[in-house]
Order: sequence, then C-alpha cells, then structure tokens
Amino acid sequence: MNVSTDEAEKADAEKTVARIYNSAVAASAIGAAWEVGALDRLAADGGLDIYEFADDQQLDRPAVAGLFRALAVVGIVYRTGTKVVPAPVFAEVYRTRSFFHWLTRGSGELFRRMPEIMRVDNRRGDFYRRDAAAVAFACREMNSFCYNPWFAEALDQHSTDIAACADLGCGSGERLLQLLRRYPGARAIGIDIAPSALDVARGAAHDAGLADRITLIQADVLDLAPRPEFQDVRLLTCFMMGHDFWPRERCIATLRRLREVFPHAERLLLGDATRSAETDNEEPPTFRLAFEFGHDLMGTFIPTVGDWESVFPEGGWRLHRTWSIGVAVGEVIFDLEPGDGRRAMQGGVA
Repeated sequence: MNVSTDEAEKADAEKTVARIYNSAVAASAIGAAWEVGALDRLAADGGLDIYEFADDQQLDRPAVAGLFRALAVVGIVYRTGTKVVPAPVFAEVYRTRSFFHWLTRGSGELFRRMPEIMRVDNRRGDFYRRDAAAVAFACREMNSFCYNPWFAEALDQHSTDIAACADLGCGSGERLLQLLRRYPGARAIGIDIAPSALDVARGAAHDAGLADRITLIQADVLDLAPRPEFQDVRLLTCFMMGHDFWPRERCIATLRRLREVFPHAERLLLGDATRSAETDNEEPPTFRLAFEFGHDLMGTFIPTVGDWESVFPEGGWRLHRTWSIGVAVGEVIFDLEPGDGRRAMQGGVA
C-alpha cells in the first residue's frame, strides 16, 4: 500500500516536532546530569549502573532513571536495563556541558517567563531574574576552553611584575585564582554585583588556600567608586560581562570611569562574546542562539568587534592587540592599555 504524500509529510512533521520537544527535555537533563556528577562519571568510567549511581549520590532512583531515559531518547547515551554507556555524541555533549547548564539552570527562569518579559509594560526595573550562582558555575567551565588558552598567551606578552590585579565581574573567582597562581607575590581583587557568585568565589579561594590574598567586593562594575585598595592595581581583567557595559554612551562612560577608579592600571584584558552576522535561516552552533536570544530578552546589546573597536579611543584606552577566538559566540580578547602613552603601542591581531 502506497502512503500518500500528505500522510508522509504529516508523519515527518510529527517526528520533527517530537524531536524538538524531547530535545528541550534532554537539554535540562544534560545540565542536571553534569551538576549531580553523572556526566563526569560516564566520562571517567565509560559507563554506570543507574541504581548504584543514584544510591551513591543519594538521589531518587526513579528520578535518575528518568534522567537517563531523557538522555537516551535523543541518543546521548545507550541504556540497557539499568546499565548506561556513552553514545558517540556523548563526547561533544560533555565538552559543551556548561552551555546547557547556563541555559537550563542559570537562565531557566528567563526563558520560562519569556511571554511576560517581551511585553513592553513589564520591561522596567529588575524585570528578569537569573540564578547568578548557576551562571557563575557554568561560566567557570566555559572559560576553560573559550578563553583560557588565549588568556595565558595574552599574559605572556607582558611583564610578570604585578603587585595587584582586579577581575571585574569575577563570578566564581576562577580567573582570580589563575592570576594569583601566575603571580605568586600579587594580591587580587574580585568585584561582582551578585552575592551568590561571590559566595562561590569565596569558597573556591578557601579551597585553593588563597583566601588571604583575595579581596572580594560586592559592587556594580558599571558604577564603581574609587577605593584605597584600587590604587595599587596594575592589571585589570574583565571576561564575559563586557556586553553589560553597553549601549555605546554607557560603555564609553564605563571605560573612562575604569581609568579614574584604577588610576595606575597599565593593562585591561577584556574578553567577551561578539554578535554574529549569520542569517536567520542558518542553524547556529551550540550556545550562540541561546546567548544572543537570552540577551535580547534581557535588553542587553551584544556588540560586534567593530562596535568595540569604535569605543576604545573615546573611553581612554588604546587597543594593543586582539585575539580572535570564535569558539562558540564570537569570543575575542582585547588587550588594552591606557590611551595616554603610558606604554608603547605595538599593535597586531591574532
């Protein structure tokens, strides 16, 4: 019996919609599986028993079984009874696990409340909420492969004589720890607006045995006031929050304020995502759609590389070098120096 074209198209449409729906469930399952240690266990051991894992982690057995069913339905793992092993796609899921955590744990409420947030009358004051601790947790992992290799290279280009440094929007504090390990004689200041993120950073510093060399300050980077401890800072870093400086006039004002608040800073390493130029019908890589759409919902402008380059002179900074990375969301690192000739201009693009 021949199946009509209409029936075949209807069947294909049903499968496509089911795939979209099940993938949404699986995205949440990936974020949860990473947080409870299931992804790490699979990556390390090459398989696990669902009930043994649930008991070991003090998790509910049926809930954990449902978690792995969601992963199996979209082909991330193979499941036979209570035994689970990674499928071929698992390696890429594991590599990008922080993107799923950012989406479903850190920004879950943002996307859940999408209909309300889009209404103009509701877009006043603090009209959206995200889990700052979960975002910081995800961003710490993202930093490891989206920025860290190039960040280390950027540090290699300059003096190792750093007495004090500051990380703007420090989140989980991972970059602070990197800086203190690199500069054993330095002190570090972490600044973040979210108390929950600073709690994560505080715990990380304590666990690393570096708490005595770190000062954590709850403050809005966009509205910093001078403080005595800022006077000794020679190196500023700011990663994955520079887009919050925008729109343009606010960005210029913020860059100028950083010159005033950190009067002896010799360098600013600014690492951030940049907006893509893809057409609407192209499928973007993992994370880009969520990142750009999420920031559209939040009313946060994502600048292009050209947008950034246009504000540095007016903001009082000179572009020394650009590292073009582009792992997921057009990542770049701008190596900036004060625009008053305190350091020689060398130029270059990587």
